[in-house]
Amino acid sequence: MAGESITIDDIARELGISKTTVSRSISGKGRIGEKTRRRVLDYIAENNYKPNPLAKGLAQSKTYNIGWVVPGDSDLTSLSFYQRCMLGVLAAATEADYDVLITTVFDKDINGLLRVLENHKVDGVILGRTLLKDPSIKALKASDTPFVVIGSTEEKGVVQIDNDHITACRELASILKLKGIRRAVFIAGSEDKVVTQTRRRGFEEGMVGVKTSIYMNCEKNEEVERAVEDALRGKTECIICEDDRICYQVLDKLKRDNIRVPQQVRIASFYNSRLIEDNQPAITSLQYDPKALGIQACRTLLEQINGGTPEQEQMMGYEVLLKASTL
Repeated sequence: MAGESITIDDIARELGISKTTVSRSISGKGRIGEKTRRRVLDYIAENNYKPNPLAKGLAQSKTYNIGWVVPGDSDLTSLSFYQRCMLGVLAAATEADYDVLITTVFDKDINGLLRVLENHKVDGVILGRTLLKDPSIKALKASDTPFVVIGSTEEKGVVQIDNDHITACRELASILKLKGIRRAVFIAGSEDKVVTQTRRRGFEEGMVGVKTSIYMNCEKNEEVERAVEDALRGKTECIICEDDRICYQVLDKLKRDNIRVPQQVRIASFYNSRLIEDNQPAITSLQYDPKALGIQACRTLLEQINGGTPEQEQMMGYEVLLKASTL
């Protein structure tokens, strides 16, 4: 069989022993005679055996899987972000001969993640979203499984990969203030999400000295529309949206009400995506790279799995896109 690709099954059959005996001989674990172990190792050396990921995992007590955990309650707009992140995770995992196991969690239901941890299906986990009081983080810490989060958290000892939302949002808000904005509104989603809170903080820091109103927990279309109506009654000069979903809904509402942008109200978004990038007029926004975020998160996790000590807080870059919607 020299020169051919052989498996644990082949080795077991050729030597007349069980697959379990072969696996134990490779891993050095379990009760196995030295003579038998030497027969297996000599056979491997003679036949240039290259273990597949499963056999390699047995030898090194690894699964060669990493977990990618995303919120199961994501809507179609936010799914685009997680999909692009996942492309980065897959690219980095493939480079390291790892596979990616995808599971979903909900705000109060993390059973999918718990099953993965209890069954030891992965060597480490990338958590795609962080909450203020995050049960997934607590479960991962308790399991002693290596993990990183995409996002930020106040939990101690957690490796986190994030875009610098506070700085980015503060910079864009400051630019708008310099353009003469004196009344501004911030419309945001769930206040339980860390990213919502960091973007709000950036808005508030950049808008010091400006009369502002903030609308949180605008998760449904009707909640966004009520915020827009209230903002227009208050004669706001600029509506700043926390993300692309909210911005899309704001733009739809304004079009239906024949409110012109930017002549009657200016619009900006703290997150750009395909959902709004083709709008006319073009929308002032912040540009991030979710795929790069996924690549960095995966490489950082692999460093942890292999015994390294990565930097705990890693911030990725951004770009401010000044467009016609805030002229």
